[in-house]
Amino acid sequence: MELGRIVVLGVVGIAAVIDLRTRRIPNLLTFGSTAAAVVYHVWMGGIGGVVPSMGGWAVGIALFLPMFLLRGMGAGDVKLMGSVGAWLGPVLVLYAGLYSVLAGGLLALIVGAMHGYLGRAFSNLWGLLGFWRAAGIQPLPGLTIEDSAGPRLAYGVAIAAGTLAAVWLK
Repeated sequence: MELGRIVVLGVVGIAAVIDLRTRRIPNLLTFGSTAAAVVYHVWMGGIGGVVPSMGGWAVGIALFLPMFLLRGMGAGDVKLMGSVGAWLGPVLVLYAGLYSVLAGGLLALIVGAMHGYLGRAFSNLWGLLGFWRAAGIQPLPGLTIEDSAGPRLAYGVAIAAGTLAAVWLK
């Protein structure tokens, strides 16, 4: 396995553990990992290595930025996916993002069931879709990560699982 892929799996693994413990992903990890990815790609491919690395970073950020703007996801999750993109490039980060969303959905079902919140979660989702249909897509007070009564997901775990799946399957 390529060294860059091993490193990114280590980064997301560390992020998952920290996120589980603190519900935060530190900037030192995300920014440091992104910088290391750019240096790695320049080292391996010359100055031209900047393009796929920064392109992957931009795609990774763009994948989860809408959920952050709707206050449904933390900034650390967005920066972590950007870092994953800096390591994997613009195409493979699309797969990592897709698999992360699938893992996040599964994680949400598990956490919701464990906390007896699953019925309420589906009710909230239905209400959110109705709100968006009537008022346009915008944050719904009471259902943002800042003020929701539901259990919080350590989405770093989903990103780690999605990144592992992308690296493993591609």
